[in-house]
Amino acid sequence: MTLVTEFRGKTIINYSTFKASNYILAISVITLVILLILSACSLENDTQNDNSNDSNHENEIVKIVYVEWASEVASAHVVKTVIEDRLGYQTELLPVSTIAMWEAVASGDQDAMVAAWMPSLHKAYYEEHKENVENLGPNLDGAVMGLAVPDYLPIESIEELNQYTEELNKKIIGIDPGAGVMTKTNQVIDEYRLDDFVLVSGSDSTMTQTLKNAIEEKRWIVVTGWNPHWKFARWDLKYLKDTKGIYGEKEHISTIVRKGLEQDKPEVYRFLDQFYWSANDMEKVMLWTEKDNNPEAAAEQWVKENKDIVDSWLN
Repeated sequence: MTLVTEFRGKTIINYSTFKASNYILAISVITLVILLILSACSLENDTQNDNSNDSNHENEIVKIVYVEWASEVASAHVVKTVIEDRLGYQTELLPVSTIAMWEAVASGDQDAMVAAWMPSLHKAYYEEHKENVENLGPNLDGAVMGLAVPDYLPIESIEELNQYTEELNKKIIGIDPGAGVMTKTNQVIDEYRLDDFVLVSGSDSTMTQTLKNAIEEKRWIVVTGWNPHWKFARWDLKYLKDTKGIYGEKEHISTIVRKGLEQDKPEVYRFLDQFYWSANDMEKVMLWTEKDNNPEAAAEQWVKENKDIVDSWLN
């Protein structure tokens, strides 16, 4: 239909057609506006979803407790980095003794730890607290422990220590007194009749510093050792043969969380349940940390360079 016609030389406007055209045009404009509004809302929702990990949990805190062994410093900081960068939570790390670590998770004061050496090293702690914690299983396999000496020493087994009491100053250099490896070493002293030796307690850092000084001077020394640990990559060390099997076979490191974490923070629980890496991965972080004394930077570097592994933890 046309809006304008001519009749007997006069121009005539077809008002009914004109009104219909205006009505159709108005409907089209309104429809277009609605579509634009819906599109904008959809874009906003997509943006909010993309940024959900950055904002949804920004006021919630995840509490991770750990012991200050080089291995556990590495794992705790990697876990912290992933929880903050990928899940959007704030994270607090608390370094404590081994006994306090287990008690903090069992009491619910701390959310989790990734530093439980099982099945033998922390067996007593687990038996004491297993009713109040949840064991999510291994996050690293193939851990070992024992007494270690520099490779240049002419000694191969624990039994031989009694032949070199003077050279070793009658000391075995250990770490914090509550550590499982210290309990095992006290048992070694008893069962191997190392009556002249004293187990010196301290920390991971004091033990490695004492070891470093002795190696630089080519002195005799025996220390409590475990793998993974950066000292085995830094120096030529060897374990003394434990013919009585007191230190046990290969251990694994497990993740332990408090009761109720799955309900309170399901994303964090799922991540911790799937957190698993290799000794080589852990040793990289330990070496970078030891080099620059910056565990945060070392963890961030590893997470950045291993996106596929991190993605698998969050799948």
